[in-house]
Amino acid sequence: MRQAIGVIDSGVGGLTVARELMRQLPNEQLIYLGDTKRCPYGPRSKEEVVAFTWQMVNHLLEKNIKLLVVACNTATAFTLEQLQQQLDIPVIGVIQPGARAAIKVSKNKRIGVIGTEGTISSEAYTKALHYIDKSIVVKGLACPAFVPMVEDGILEGEVAEETVKNSLHPLKVNNGIDTLILGCTHYPLIRHLIQKEMGLNIQVICSGEETAREVSLILAYQDLTYQGEEKPNHEFYSTGDLDKFERVANVWFEEPIQYLKPVIID
Repeated sequence: MRQAIGVIDSGVGGLTVARELMRQLPNEQLIYLGDTKRCPYGPRSKEEVVAFTWQMVNHLLEKNIKLLVVACNTATAFTLEQLQQQLDIPVIGVIQPGARAAIKVSKNKRIGVIGTEGTISSEAYTKALHYIDKSIVVKGLACPAFVPMVEDGILEGEVAEETVKNSLHPLKVNNGIDTLILGCTHYPLIRHLIQKEMGLNIQVICSGEETAREVSLILAYQDLTYQGEEKPNHEFYSTGDLDKFERVANVWFEEPIQYLKPVIID
């Protein structure tokens, strides 16, 4: 029986990771669950995020997934260790892959991180970066306006540009960073606006590519890579507005998603 890779996120942001998984692992099947009804997770308490994450995980475990990707930085920060300890399948988060990617490209060891309130206050990226190199200077900034904007499909135009400009202003003042980690999987959907505002001299890091590479390695190491010839039929589930989900998905993917269904978890 074919087993899929499970991907969970607080909303549509994890589609940025899903797309990279589909690009690097074209034979693997994905089952994606976005908790759009309760998004954003950033302002929520750790207890809420942990409870919501487990609800999504348990839903996907019923579908016999072989590996789980927690494609939400806030959920990764608060639940990854617990999930890895309690589940008998591999569990991958997005924070450590993003940190490693940033260290590879930074020249002056001054790295900025933007994310939700929960991710920034957890200092998960600071810990991940310092685990590799304690001399790195980390500048974190919460950008709470980004996730609701992306969830509403506002990815272009004056409102989006102004929101990005106002949100990033504190990070542009006397910080000296040469690398910026997009510490939320929603943010790559507005990467072009973030790059424009920060300037072309700043390396902008999305964790999706590095996360997909790690998934590929683990599948190979544990002999879980799909070896058949059947074309994958990806499944997408959302706890909230399907029309909003589909609009963003159709922008991000090269072709419309074929299987999108509502799901109730509580």
